[in-house]
Amino acid sequence: MRVLMVSDVYFPRINGVSTAIETYRRTLASHGIEVKLIAPDYDQPCDQPWITRVKGRAIPRDPEDRLVRWRALNDTLETAAADCDLIHVQTPFLAHYAAERVARRRNLPLIATYHTLFEEYFHHYAPFLPASWLRGAARRFSRTQCDALNAVIVPSRAIESRLREYGVSTPLHILPTGVPLSQFTAGDRQRFRTQHGIAPDRPVALYVGRVAHEKNLDFLLEVAALARRQVPDILLLITGEGPALPHLRREVVRLGLENHVQFIGYLNRQQALPDCYAAADAFVFASRTETQGLVLIEAMAMGLPVVALSAMGTADILRDGQGARVPHDHPEDFASKLGELLLDGNHRRQLADSGKIHAEQWSDTVLAGRLAGLYRDIAADHRKQSND
Repeated sequence: MRVLMVSDVYFPRINGVSTAIETYRRTLASHGIEVKLIAPDYDQPCDQPWITRVKGRAIPRDPEDRLVRWRALNDTLETAAADCDLIHVQTPFLAHYAAERVARRRNLPLIATYHTLFEEYFHHYAPFLPASWLRGAARRFSRTQCDALNAVIVPSRAIESRLREYGVSTPLHILPTGVPLSQFTAGDRQRFRTQHGIAPDRPVALYVGRVAHEKNLDFLLEVAALARRQVPDILLLITGEGPALPHLRREVVRLGLENHVQFIGYLNRQQALPDCYAAADAFVFASRTETQGLVLIEAMAMGLPVVALSAMGTADILRDGQGARVPHDHPEDFASKLGELLLDGNHRRQLADSGKIHAEQWSDTVLAGRLAGLYRDIAADHRKQSND
């Protein structure tokens, strides 16, 4: 079976969508699914025959992303879809509308994964518009797009519930994105600490992810400021890039955290990222808008205890005492639980052991099998309806 994926983002643009696509592509092959991808061209060499790149231009105020040319995207999709059995959309922008058009023309089933909860996203980037108007617009946007599909994949129960509240009538399938656990089994703690000038015994709390406003990183800076009372030499590592970085650097200075926060930037997933996980003593995460939260599973698989808010998609992952501490949504409680964990080596080891076991249910190989079965069921249903 051939599946055509289409997305407005992909590597070298690093985010959860790019990671999910790569995980799908690699693991679906063993289940008899051949994946092709159409994605933007980032002006870098691409020698992967399964990817077709479409030219575009940088987006103002967000130079990491690309806006592809509409005609080129449509023409590329039309050609690529000729020998495919199903189209799987990964992003809701131009990719969605081009895929919808081609799927109708070629009578192909069209599905999408709902990666981003836009209701909790838009107000960070359009603060000059009324919040109630933005929420309504986001809900209508999601409902209209979802109802144009044969099915929608949602990564968590919370997202399924939210889309039902929007009035989405399309079938929803809860299917988390798998994590390649084999990539997150070991790292070199000392190598990473030496490379980044971190003392061997300094307590380190780590955040990995996009440095964006919706990730609630101001909350983590406040937590770091409070946690200094228990752990005077605490260091918060923030790994990643994104539009909130200049604001966060200013906040670090305002809070007097220059010696307690270090920004690392992007790390490659083959060596540097596992080393980074291994170099930390706790993983911290405060986003309230995640559709899933793959980095929590990566951290647990590495044996890194997690302190995180249980909200939206992360609620399906987090269980207090199973690889994680789950504080109340308040900086004081979060800082208290983080401080206790950093000062208690035995507790960290207990959470590390339980977290590795807990992470196994999100294995990429297990979840790829479920996705392959879903593809086949949707394609078969579409053929039946077309023949009736």
